[in-house]
Amino acid sequence: MSRVVSFSVDNKFADELENLVETSGYANRSRFLRDASLHFAEELQRGSIETMDPETKIEGILIVFFQHGIEQKLHDIRHSGKIEVTSYSHTSLFSNSCVDTMQAFGTAGNLRSVMQQLQTTQDVDRVSFVPAPLRDHGCC
Repeated sequence: MSRVVSFSVDNKFADELENLVETSGYANRSRFLRDASLHFAEELQRGSIETMDPETKIEGILIVFFQHGIEQKLHDIRHSGKIEVTSYSHTSLFSNSCVDTMQAFGTAGNLRSVMQQLQTTQDVDRVSFVPAPLRDHGCC
């Protein structure tokens, strides 16, 4: 069952919203606004990984773009015991770089520490973390 929630905006915002929806690849404005609202609410509730209480347990996807030659360093981090990696994938991109994705679980403090370690590793181009959505109950 769905329910309509409406609100008023000025014309400039409405025009910019249409552009955001289109360039973000969303099929419709409602879906875009729903996702934006959920993301904003989650960020307010638990904060970003950078500001979260270090003892908060969190899970999500750790994404690392890097150049060849540092695979052993990434292996060592995955097996360091700071975070639990439940799934791992390596892909070589056409742009002569690689990307590793790791489904990771741990405390916010440990995830931050791992991210900082990766960000200061030579030949690592970008590190980001996408937290799993907050849920009151399981998905299955």
